[in-house]
Amino acid sequence: MKAYYDARAPEYDDWYLGVGRYAHLEREHWDESVRELELAVAALPPTRTLDVACGTGFLTRHLRGDVTGLDQSTRMLAVARKRVPDAGLFHDDALELPFEDGAFDRVFTAHFYGHLEEDDRLTFLAAARRVADELVVVDTARRPDREAVQWEERILKDESRWACSSATSSRSSLSPSWARARCWSRTAGS
Repeated sequence: MKAYYDARAPEYDDWYLGVGRYAHLEREHWDESVRELELAVAALPPTRTLDVACGTGFLTRHLRGDVTGLDQSTRMLAVARKRVPDAGLFHDDALELPFEDGAFDRVFTAHFYGHLEEDDRLTFLAAARRVADELVVVDTARRPDREAVQWEERILKDESRWACSSATSSRSSLSPSWARARCWSRTAGS
């Protein structure tokens, strides 16, 4: 996955923007859904937030307060640095979270949790719990026409092909010990 996201960095936002390889997709209400998500992120109260797997900073730019981004891809972070120049951005592993206990008030993550296998989910949740009291997870909602967990072939502009694991998420997939977990998900077309 690390090599895939490094390769995908220059075109990652195409998915959100509905351009490039995604221009032909019929995603009813897509633009409204993306705008709704941006507004939901912007509506979070300002605080010390760690954005885990921040990628290009597409959603990071809407977080308010003292924002820190973490990603394993240097190419994703290069895009994020231009988009959110005031955020502290770190290149490191997203599972262990290389920060002190209680360093943040909130951990935010978008379209990361659903790529994790069960053991990695538990590792991430424990690390997130260690560094913050609040967790906000943005991920893809379960759709009746797709399996909960599946492998997808993703093709980049350079025609390279990548196999990626993808899973849908729900509040129930989070640890019950998260008293202040928020999930944002929306099924395309709903």
